[in-house]
Amino acid sequence: MTEIPADNTHDLFAVRLAKLQEMRAAGFDPFRASVSPTHTSAEALAAYVDGQDYAVPVAVAGRLTVFRDGGKSCFVKILDRAGLIQLFVKKDQVGEAVYAAFKKLDLGDIIGATGTLFRTKSGEITVRVDTYTLVSKALRPLPEKWHGLADPEQVYRQRYLDLIVNKDSRDRLMLRARLVSAVRRFFEGRGFLEVETPILQNVAGGAAARPFVTHHNALGTDFFLRIALELYLKRLLVGGFDRVFEIGRNFRNEGISRRHNPEFTMLEIYQAYSDFRGMMLLVRDLIQTLCREVVGKMEITHAATGQAINFDGEWREARYKDLIIAETGDAHWFDRTKEEKIAKARELGLEMHPGWEDFEVTNEIFGKRIEPKLIQPTFVTHLPKELCPLAKITLDDPTTIDVFELCIGGMEVAPAYSEQNDPLVQREMFEKQVGEDIQKMDSDFLTALEHGMPPAGGMGIGIDRLCILLTGAESIRDVILFPQLRPEGAKG
Repeated sequence: MTEIPADNTHDLFAVRLAKLQEMRAAGFDPFRASVSPTHTSAEALAAYVDGQDYAVPVAVAGRLTVFRDGGKSCFVKILDRAGLIQLFVKKDQVGEAVYAAFKKLDLGDIIGATGTLFRTKSGEITVRVDTYTLVSKALRPLPEKWHGLADPEQVYRQRYLDLIVNKDSRDRLMLRARLVSAVRRFFEGRGFLEVETPILQNVAGGAAARPFVTHHNALGTDFFLRIALELYLKRLLVGGFDRVFEIGRNFRNEGISRRHNPEFTMLEIYQAYSDFRGMMLLVRDLIQTLCREVVGKMEITHAATGQAINFDGEWREARYKDLIIAETGDAHWFDRTKEEKIAKARELGLEMHPGWEDFEVTNEIFGKRIEPKLIQPTFVTHLPKELCPLAKITLDDPTTIDVFELCIGGMEVAPAYSEQNDPLVQREMFEKQVGEDIQKMDSDFLTALEHGMPPAGGMGIGIDRLCILLTGAESIRDVILFPQLRPEGAKG
């Protein structure tokens, strides 16, 4: 037999284990039992007919979270995926032996029960239990009701406990699931094809980020866990799939913060015969649809500032250069030398590295001084061409590219481009990259472009960040079921 864990949680483990062994000795093993619920808690509550107590039969199942012993009767509550429902167990109704066994149950045990609905004197719709079955014995207790999970890290490390005791977490993460499902329906309804592209890639392309590296034994070569979905999706545009999207995991071997997790979910969309302005209409329609149909409101409170973010109506559009000039108060900013820009940035309280390129100095001002203040939905357009080699250069300003960054809640949520489809220009832009964040050149992608890719708009949306906004969460960890953590006991 497997060795019993040393941590018996103040002997409660041993007490509950003894109850399990007693049941097994009497010929009943809860882990071999099963039930077939006919209603969720919410469905059972909705099934009650006013004035018709004990007329509607139901079978429900869930985890015991409340147990009030009244001597010859008990009121308990069970939690299922739809919420809580109260059960009433009476000795005269179930029999003395069954009632005695029921009173030995512990919080955390999972049971099924059949019975009929009635309304208590206090007005709560309740199931009067005729029969019950224990189907899982909880050997460890739930966190204390009023204290919950005191250690914030335990919330993420033992998410299963958080989901049991914290309704806010449960509701938020269920909302995330509904949002992702609605995203799929949105794009499928507009003729987009959902596809899957490789996670293991020869070249970590499509973005500038440090990848995770793994070794494939059979092929005898190293691969990268993808850092972006972009380059394979654009290969599909070459192949004639004119509207494609993918919701998938990306992996970046970089820092962890309130907005960053090493493993994160991205949505990328590519539409032939569109451009970055077409993507503006698409993303605004998407987010407004999610607010209206899933969240149920067009205003959401921003957790960090308490401001109400209004997603309705038209959204602000502002050029990157105009925002920089307004923040620095210098109409001639883009004519200044790098040294002058560094000096001004330091006056603004920013740390500067002398080795940075000119555009990196400017972008640090945007990232640290401007973006955090963009709480309402804002399309920041026409970024410096050095920031992305995969977009088309603006016709009337060869120093910028036809892109936008959608900023909401002080962070970037969705970048979008008029995709570069000229293979010669694309190769040149890859070769001319400078600065700290240089994207890797994918030769096969360039070969694909040489076969002809239609003009297209492309966009990436960070699903985790979108969920932070639409659920009112404070951190990316709050919208990921199992965020990355250092192994318990490991030293940094």
